[in-house]
Amino acid sequence: MLMPKRVKFRRVQRGRLKGRATRGNTITNGMYGLVAMEPAWITSNQIEAARIAMTRYTKRGGQVWIKIFPDKPITEKPAETRMGSGKGSPEYWVAVVKPGRVMFEMGGVNEEVAKEAMRLAMHKLPIKCRFATREQLNKEVEG
Repeated sequence: MLMPKRVKFRRVQRGRLKGRATRGNTITNGMYGLVAMEPAWITSNQIEAARIAMTRYTKRGGQVWIKIFPDKPITEKPAETRMGSGKGSPEYWVAVVKPGRVMFEMGGVNEEVAKEAMRLAMHKLPIKCRFATREQLNKEVEG
């Protein structure tokens, strides 16, 4: 699972998921991408499950790039704990994803294989996503 090797500050505030992705909204490495349509926190487990689904379908052919990284710690307090006494300890890590963000990229396979692999990956993620090609996405960003 993905997580930072070390962090300077342990506990981070929740923040707000508003607006569209201004960076990470183009396909840079591969030819096909999986684009988020909704804002969400994607956990490291979900990223890993989607990656496994894609690589398993392509039978380890082609190449997959993960364009999001879970660098936000989410804290939880123990069960049956009274209110107060500070913030809980970090339990898991999430990547903050806004609409328009390219989460995964794929190259080295034909479009039909990439489309089906991305479809399987979409089922592992908690948000609506869409399949996009490099030309199609670059036209949208420019125009």
